[in-house]
Amino acid sequence: MGIAERKGRERAERERRIIAAARGIAEREGWDAVTIRRLADEIEHSQPVLYSHFRNRDAIVAAVAVEGFQEIALAFREAATGSTGRNALKNVAMAYLAFARRHPALYAAMFVLPTDLRFAEAGTRPELHAAFEALAAVVTPFCVDVAAATETFWAALHGLAELDRAGRIRPGARGERIALVVRAMVVAGNNSPASGPNIRKGAR
Repeated sequence: MGIAERKGRERAERERRIIAAARGIAEREGWDAVTIRRLADEIEHSQPVLYSHFRNRDAIVAAVAVEGFQEIALAFREAATGSTGRNALKNVAMAYLAFARRHPALYAAMFVLPTDLRFAEAGTRPELHAAFEALAAVVTPFCVDVAAATETFWAALHGLAELDRAGRIRPGARGERIALVVRAMVVAGNNSPASGPNIRKGAR
């Protein structure tokens, strides 16, 4: 192994450790506890070393969020496996809410905290595209404009997840609310124009 290759591996490993430390602290204590100083102590490196990888804390949050989008895409695909149509919509919606409940700090990094991640743009990261496409896959049978329908479905699930997380809505009615969202998607699809191919505008 050459010196450059070894240094590259060491740098990649150090970056993984920073991301893992940030995620671990956030999961245990919340994102307010995640600071550059704290992370430097956790990985036993100086603060300048961290800044050589990430320009600020928001960039570290974004790196954690990218991991989250990889994981949620996998959760969507697993939830949809073996089901079709309305059942696939329901299973993916339930998986979304379960993900948000199980990983509140990760979910906050993905959707709540400020980052430089961009959606629906030419420079959108592939991990974000993959999560959007995994959700779009179960929406597609019910719509013509897949992008708009997927955005609406995602927005509805995000709203439910945030209200649930904040204790603003009844936890015992999760299934009923998901059934209403699924029904709305199906009804909207039935009312869409009957002819013409699906339009994949604005893919993430």
